[in-house]
Amino acid sequence: MIDPFQPFEWALAHGRTLTLGPTGRLMAIINVTPDSFSDGGSYTETDSAVSQALRCIEDGAEIIDIGGESTRPGAAVVTAGEEQARVLPVISALASRTDAIISVDTYRAETASLAIAAGAHIINDVHGLQREPDLANVAAATGAGLCIMHTGRDREKLTDVVRDQFHFLGRSLEIAAAAGVERQRIVLDPGFGFAKDTDENVALMARFDELSAFGLPLLAGTSRKRFLGTITNREAQDRDTATAATTALLRMAGAAVFRVHDVAINRDALLVADAMLAAKRNMTGLPGKENRP
Repeated sequence: MIDPFQPFEWALAHGRTLTLGPTGRLMAIINVTPDSFSDGGSYTETDSAVSQALRCIEDGAEIIDIGGESTRPGAAVVTAGEEQARVLPVISALASRTDAIISVDTYRAETASLAIAAGAHIINDVHGLQREPDLANVAAATGAGLCIMHTGRDREKLTDVVRDQFHFLGRSLEIAAAAGVERQRIVLDPGFGFAKDTDENVALMARFDELSAFGLPLLAGTSRKRFLGTITNREAQDRDTATAATTALLRMAGAAVFRVHDVAINRDALLVADAMLAAKRNMTGLPGKENRP
């Protein structure tokens, strides 16, 4: 168990670090794909993807997450070569134009290795190292930061949403440890929306603080997810306000990093949540606090 608001120095590739805990951090989504669920086709060209990434940095993103294969249910599978042709030019261009932290959204060890060589600092695996376990070896060899995500796809889940987190991610952490990945390089993502229905996603939000028992920082990726559409009755492009609400709520529950499409609105949500957290910290230990109603 860790205090999720205390500093955690996330160790990344190329000697970089990012302090997590005291304030929330934003990871901007840049999908270099034709078929992602909310922004597919918007940034398929390198120049447009780089321009959008730079706008996200101006809006407050500290991490840019580049993905070359859609993870929406039913999306077309792409080859490793296709994925690499999409993401590597964007990573190289960004690395030459900004010192922002770059993440590659991939489950493929080969793509991850090439991406780190091109300038990426983080590997973000939506299969939690359990589709290509060799990805853990790449992370260990390159010193990359590693986002390990929970998924319920293609397996039988436990009924309790939090127990299933520990069941699945526990195995992922075993794979990482066996490969020699240092815990200081790992962030966990509970995988909102990945084979979870609306009730399960809401329950996971309500019990999010229980995940601090992993003793690692947590990433929240609720942005424009279908369960928010079910709750608000809005289409994907109109779910940024609902996303910002989850950002504030999950920050208060201990999330450290937020993977989002609209950086500006989520930056404002984080500023409010962090101001409240700072006020709570300042009130701790004040004389007479124990006697207040």
